[in-house]
Amino acid sequence: MDIKGRKAVVFGGTSGIGLATTTILADGGAEVVAISRDPSKAGALPDRVTTRACDVRDSAAMETLLAELAPFDILVSAATGGERAIGPFVEMEIDGFKGSFDKLWGYANVVRYGAQHLRDEGSITLVSGSPARAYPKDLSALSAVGGAVEALVKTVAREIAPAKRINVVSPGVIDTPMMVIEDPAERAAAYTGMTQDHLIPRAGLPEEVAQGLLFVIANDFVTGTIVDVDGGWLLSD
Repeated sequence: MDIKGRKAVVFGGTSGIGLATTTILADGGAEVVAISRDPSKAGALPDRVTTRACDVRDSAAMETLLAELAPFDILVSAATGGERAIGPFVEMEIDGFKGSFDKLWGYANVVRYGAQHLRDEGSITLVSGSPARAYPKDLSALSAVGGAVEALVKTVAREIAPAKRINVVSPGVIDTPMMVIEDPAERAAAYTGMTQDHLIPRAGLPEEVAQGLLFVIANDFVTGTIVDVDGGWLLSD
């Protein structure tokens, strides 16, 4: 797919990986609608980008919005949906674990109500994460949610082929606004601690993940695929 002149809809498109994806698509000539709960936080955006507000967890609102924006060629979701529970599963508040699945419910809304409005030869891309297959201690919620996202995509890929495609990009540790530590030195130290055993021992950049998304969007011979952008996390001890 040549993205120039195409219409793209990006959920979570005003921050972090979503914002980087919005930017790379707009720079490539796509007309992009970037959607988040609060688009005012995005700051300056490229000329070919418009914004809308919506919560991906609101099924009725998502159905209405996607019908209004239809038709489109590119559909992306990097929206997390809500908070993520971290810690030993056997000590975890079960509501926190359940709440982590807001990401899955949001993605389900994107695909369920968006696929029908995707033009033929169009592309859907979701963002999972390395915990889906790395299984790190204390990240059981992220592993479970990511695994569910990846299974959903592989199943839907068979259902919408050959007219439409769907893929997953799976980031490793990425330096995004989701990191709550604001002090630069403390932030750098935290990322160093998380990635010191990875083959590429640093945090990735949102732009590096966005390049992975651009690949699966633009390559018409890729569907039902998981593209890892993880600094070699999955191969690390």
